[in-house]
Amino acid sequence: MIINQLLRFTPILKQKIWGGEKLKTVLNKKSDEDKIGESWEVSDVDGDESIVSNGELKSKTLRELISIYKGDLVGKHVYENFKNEFPLLIKYIDAKEVLSIQLHPNDNLSKERHDSYGKTEMWYVMQADDESNIIIGFKEDSNEEEYLHHLKNKSLLEILNSDEVKKGDAYFIPPGRVHAIGGGLLLAEIQQTSDITYRIYDWDREDIDGNYRELHTDKALKAIDFSSKKTYKRDYLKENNKASEVVSCPYFTTNVLPVTSNLSVKHYDKDSFVVYMCVEGKVEFVYENQRETIQMGETLLIPACIKEFEIQPSVGSELLEVFIK
Repeated sequence: MIINQLLRFTPILKQKIWGGEKLKTVLNKKSDEDKIGESWEVSDVDGDESIVSNGELKSKTLRELISIYKGDLVGKHVYENFKNEFPLLIKYIDAKEVLSIQLHPNDNLSKERHDSYGKTEMWYVMQADDESNIIIGFKEDSNEEEYLHHLKNKSLLEILNSDEVKKGDAYFIPPGRVHAIGGGLLLAEIQQTSDITYRIYDWDREDIDGNYRELHTDKALKAIDFSSKKTYKRDYLKENNKASEVVSCPYFTTNVLPVTSNLSVKHYDKDSFVVYMCVEGKVEFVYENQRETIQMGETLLIPACIKEFEIQPSVGSELLEVFIK
């Protein structure tokens, strides 16, 4: 069967101890709850499967669609590797307060311990309050002894790198890299389909019931990458009406695409679905007799078998274009 529809999904909103109001006030997500920290835009995580919100396929889950349309939806090589599982989790994140300092295990460790994929991810900063920062990696190469000393003395920030960030900054977070999103940041996040996180420090913060969240000190030790890098921020170029690569790894490729005029898009070079995240402005996707408009904070999935369409901006806009090579 051929799938012939541009796909929108109902966002899955997640309350978080560190969440804020920007997903509602800036990205127009609908919720009566406070402290909404994440909007899962495209998800195949068990218990949190995305549901189509438009067209003839409305109310079907992403997993149902993959089981029906297989490679026509996700791409032949993607289907061969992942079968009926969607390989990526696409999110928007509002961190009103700093997240825990954490890291994620790789595929091998995750499979051994959790029967799960590992978690490689990236962030793209959509909006940043003044002096907002990201904690990522070590300032200098470290080791288990030094790390445990600072962990015990609650002085991890002495050895961890911190970057002040602004709109448009992008970061790649491979497994093992220690990190924390700082308060005041609105991000787009692309990651492997995995919800495995090792939390190593949570600022002695209590939840609404007065409890501390679980820390994973022992599990994290085997997973941490103690090496440092000269810079952790991604260096990339932006060119109007052209997709420019920000991150490419075995799990996903993400391009940035500023759209200032009508743009004809062709994807004959790809054997993959393509996800578009609108990180600024508002655009309309035109395919045959279908028109789907997405604005800042909305997401659209293009099935792998749809190779040509047009993007029409109503104002100067910016998209993230995500696929698997």
